Amino acid sequence: MHIEPYLFFDGRCEEAIEFYRSALGAEICMLMRYKESPEPPQCQLPPGNEDKVMHASFRIGDSTVMASDGRCLGQPSFQGFSLALRVADVAEAERLFTLLADGGQVQMPLGKTFFSQSFGMVADRFGVSWMIVASA
Repeated sequence: MHIEPYLFFDGRCEEAIEFYRSALGAEICMLMRYKESPEPPQCQLPPGNEDKVMHASFRIGDSTVMASDGRCLGQPSFQGFSLALRVADVAEAERLFTLLADGGQVQMPLGKTFFSQSFGMVADRFGVSWMIVASA
């Protein structure tokens, strides 16, 4: 069994994927727009959203994340979870934390804990919560 997160960006999916490509080195595996769907959308979209992302998947390291613009209502809500990003060392933790915090909100600054040389929490510019953990 394998769990893969599915994030709904409610109209900002392509922007988010580009941000993750730049900040985290994400690689797009698949991207389909609503207008490319072989079947009509199952949900009612606001007019003019045919170019929005119906479904995408991208890889960050060894993990796959799926994403969509959802219903394109402009009200993304990422609450009750965080994506944990485990990195090899403190320098990498600091680098990625800084990139994810750009335009976002630091929830807990990076610092040494009893379980990690460096741990911090940040909500990125899209509201997705990340926990950065340095293994060494």
